[in-house]
Amino acid sequence: MSTKPIMTPGPEHPITLQRTAKRVTATVAGRTIADSSSTITLDEADYPGVAYFPRADVDMDTLERTDHTTYCPFKGDASYFSIRVGDDLRENAVWTYESPYPAVGEIKEYVAFYPDQVEIRTSND
Repeated sequence: MSTKPIMTPGPEHPITLQRTAKRVTATVAGRTIADSSSTITLDEADYPGVAYFPRADVDMDTLERTDHTTYCPFKGDASYFSIRVGDDLRENAVWTYESPYPAVGEIKEYVAFYPDQVEIRTSND
């Protein structure tokens, strides 16, 4: 039986979380499915920063849970949702860490969107 490795962010693989002070929206097929002034930006190593939206600010009725999962040794198990807006379906376009590791515990109850699947905008509103 194989166990999943658990790693702690550090100088060789930094992860930082920062509350976003601006309004961030996510839109699909012309419909805003997330609108928040309470996102968390997760910066990880050399990857682009990712906006995590609190579920309370997401139209969860547009999301459909899938069986797809992935694992990150720094964050834990990720679950996925597809987005359905009318006839437009974006498969596995949303991920969430429902039981994240302590180093990133703030993203529990938050979701993130693949930027090639949704339009994400930041404004000063």
